Amino acid sequence: MRFIATADWQLGMTAHYLDDEARPRFQQGRLDAVGRIAEVAKQYDAAFVIACGDIFESNQLDRAIVARTFEILRLFTVPVVLLPGNHDVLDASSIYNSAVFAARLPEHVHVLRDSTPFAVVPGAEIVGAPWFSKRPLLDLVAEACAQLEPTPTGVVRIIAGHGAVSTLNPDRDALAEIDVSALRMVLDEARAHVAVLGDRHSTYEVDSRIWYPGTPEVTNRREDDPGNVLVIDVDDAEVKLEKVHVGGWAFIVVEERLDCIEDVELLEKRLQDLPDKNRTAVWLSLSGTLTTVANARLDSVLQEASELFARLDHWRRHTDLAVIPDGHDFADLGLGGFAEKARDELTVLAGGSDQSAQTAQDALGLLYRYSGGGR
Repeated sequence: MRFIATADWQLGMTAHYLDDEARPRFQQGRLDAVGRIAEVAKQYDAAFVIACGDIFESNQLDRAIVARTFEILRLFTVPVVLLPGNHDVLDASSIYNSAVFAARLPEHVHVLRDSTPFAVVPGAEIVGAPWFSKRPLLDLVAEACAQLEPTPTGVVRIIAGHGAVSTLNPDRDALAEIDVSALRMVLDEARAHVAVLGDRHSTYEVDSRIWYPGTPEVTNRREDDPGNVLVIDVDDAEVKLEKVHVGGWAFIVVEERLDCIEDVELLEKRLQDLPDKNRTAVWLSLSGTLTTVANARLDSVLQEASELFARLDHWRRHTDLAVIPDGHDFADLGLGGFAEKARDELTVLAGGSDQSAQTAQDALGLLYRYSGGGR
């Protein structure tokens, strides 16, 4: 039995860190990634698709997001099973209980509303652990598996859950964490063959039979391996997996040490070589010491790059870049009068260690450019 495992689509995600121009493209990109999952399902001849939680960013979304979701779901030619997670909990206000959802839900799309084994196709059933509140007080996966009997002969059984596992969760007192040892026992006792989980946005192996497929489209720069789905084969209790990339966006942290204008030019080349700039967000982590001339060149490089990337920004907490005026920076500009006096005063301030030093360094860069430097 072959199926596709995915999770954390978070359709309708606001992406507040992107500007107004990039944000709609990012929202569409998440829908496009789901469309590529339909292509993967067809390409690999999968029997069905299971999405393990957080299909939607929240239960309060614009009707247009829901409508566009259904348009994408109609691209699938196999059953698609949705599990409510912590973002789209199955409570009284759930999007899954709304009139617009019920009216437009395609026949091949199913929502797991309890933990009764769901026969998705002949020979395969899914046991889901849906979220009914934002803060469950117990291990929902363990509860879903508590009454399971051994899997019937000829049937592949999949556990679908959502949440942090005990081997990764830093909060040892979390009531809802998924007990990995208990879940392994369920699998060892042949009460299920494989477990797929949502909540962790990077593709991650908990156990050879317990996996996080991760989000199909990146959501955070700290994610290790986002943008994938898992193609899972279960044959005679043997589980085989293949990771397939479907994401179209990239969130990148660029770390560079800059100590001269040649280093700035290498950074420029690195940024130029990044593909798909309109779908790439870049956070810069820069360190080193630059002259006013080199820093002015850096400002020019970053200004041009910011017009191409979906986001280009300094990661302030990881930036340690100092600008130290050099005696030759303004030598060829012929400054005099007020401009020369301003340069001298700013040069003194720029050598300090407080916030005014940063302001003076920025002002020197402006003075350099407005005086014709770098032309």
